[in-house]
Amino acid sequence: MEKRSGTPINGQKFRKLSDVDMTEVHLSNLEDSSAKDIAAGEGSFQGSEQNNPEQQTKWFRSRLFLISVVFSALLITAMCIGFVVHYGMSGDVGDMETVTYWPVNLPKEQQEWYDQGIDELQKAVSRQFNRRRAKNVILFVGDGMGPNTVTAARILGFKEEGLLRWEQFADMGLLKTYCADKQVPDSFSTATALFGGVKVNYETGGVDANVPLGNCTASLKEDHHVQTILKWAQVDGMRTGFVTTTRVTHATPAALYAHVPDRRWECETGMPAEAQGQGCMDIARQLIEQPTGQRINVIMGGGRQMLVSDVTGSAADPLDTWASQSRDGRDLIQDWRRRKEDEGVSHAVVQNNRELWNLNGQDADYVLGIFANGHLSYDHERDRSDSGMPSLSNMTRKALEVLGNSDKGFLLVVEAGLIDQAHHRGNARKALSEVLELNAAVEATLSFLKSTDRLEETLVIVTADHSHSLTINGHPDRGSSILGLAGNSKTEGTPFTTLTYGTSYQGFQVDPNTQSRRDPTADDITDWGYTQQAAINTDENLHGGSDVTIHAEGAMSYLFHGVHEQSYVAHAISYALRIGRFRDSSIAETLAKLTPI
Repeated sequence: MEKRSGTPINGQKFRKLSDVDMTEVHLSNLEDSSAKDIAAGEGSFQGSEQNNPEQQTKWFRSRLFLISVVFSALLITAMCIGFVVHYGMSGDVGDMETVTYWPVNLPKEQQEWYDQGIDELQKAVSRQFNRRRAKNVILFVGDGMGPNTVTAARILGFKEEGLLRWEQFADMGLLKTYCADKQVPDSFSTATALFGGVKVNYETGGVDANVPLGNCTASLKEDHHVQTILKWAQVDGMRTGFVTTTRVTHATPAALYAHVPDRRWECETGMPAEAQGQGCMDIARQLIEQPTGQRINVIMGGGRQMLVSDVTGSAADPLDTWASQSRDGRDLIQDWRRRKEDEGVSHAVVQNNRELWNLNGQDADYVLGIFANGHLSYDHERDRSDSGMPSLSNMTRKALEVLGNSDKGFLLVVEAGLIDQAHHRGNARKALSEVLELNAAVEATLSFLKSTDRLEETLVIVTADHSHSLTINGHPDRGSSILGLAGNSKTEGTPFTTLTYGTSYQGFQVDPNTQSRRDPTADDITDWGYTQQAAINTDENLHGGSDVTIHAEGAMSYLFHGVHEQSYVAHAISYALRIGRFRDSSIAETLAKLTPI
């Protein structure tokens, strides 16, 4: 309640203000006073502005303003530099020439590895991705060249610290090699995965998993046929070819052009009569008589006994008794020659070193080179004379000369097939020697590409179709021969070699006197024909089921970067070349727009 005074002043009654009333009065006075001050100030400013026009510019000439401008400029400059550095570093780390690191003084036993680490870092941070579309692709396949085989060959050729040529490529990954129905595959099924992009059944090729082994009827259905990078390249007008040290009808090359339910059907004697009656065609005839095979520009390898009937062997060129031999009177080499003559295209048939050396690759659009009745000889034992057999390197170089005659690009598949053959016999030294010959072929290829200015536009790939059961055992000293001894068994006391197999041909060796494992020092373990010991005996060394490496260099090599299905390779190659499903449609679309409806 308000407290009121009853005493009149000048005839009026006044009340005493409460605390709230006093506050209101004070605030009211303050507001009135502020309003008056502002009005006076505005009037004074307006008056001074009108009376003194130079007053405006005094602030901009003041020291405070200049300091503010300078500070703001420095701040903006610093921010710009910060953004440039930030985005520059986030986009590109730069090379080691601009990256500093603390130098350290270490014992030589440590300094060696520190320096090597810096060298590898320098390569890693300075690498650049080649994103250009590939014009050419060269695919090397080391048949049976699993990781342990690569390691052992590297040590044999370049010691522990060395590298094979393809191990210096910038990009690599792993391939899973199982096939549609087996954990451990064969070469026909894995080659179909590599070349066709589809995993298929064991020992079948060019046909999908709807086709069981040996089923002719299912294999005749075109819906079951698997198309390959070779055919896709041909459709796009590219030149194509393959080179192998095995028979040209053998499992790996056959997967490029044939569609059969059994890898043994290389010629008519390898086929059952029922399959022939149903209309199935052997692999050799498919190579010479079917469209995909007929359009292959370069075919080089062995296998005369599949292409020509009743050929005879010799000491220098024996028949392959592990395989079939044609008896129906065919001469598919002559048939190939006649067809090329009828087509009016430049061509050549070569069958020894001299003929291959004399071949001018610029003058031939098609080359058929058949250098042996069966497989070619191992590189260490081949006849290097005019009448002998060429090396993998020599065949590869000549194939590149022929394929390089087109401006539409080329696809070449090179198989080092004798790695696998040596492993099957348990001869590790022969297998490793063939890996080193593959290394020489890769080096020759890179040299050719560089000399013809094709290095940046070509995708070069090195991989394997499957592994073998070769193992690297014990703890041999660094620098020891990879073909030597690893030590003695702690339970038997008997020495054992660094290299052994899981399964092998005559590899499980027993001393008849002691009934214990045979002492390998009783044999020359470095001999070319020495058979490494194994845990299990069988008719031949069986394949291994491990992943295999894949290395890539050149155009779009970055497509190989992790653990892939083996079938991924065909899709990556077709994408890099823009063939098959990835074929360019821009020209077709342009023509469609120009064509009246």
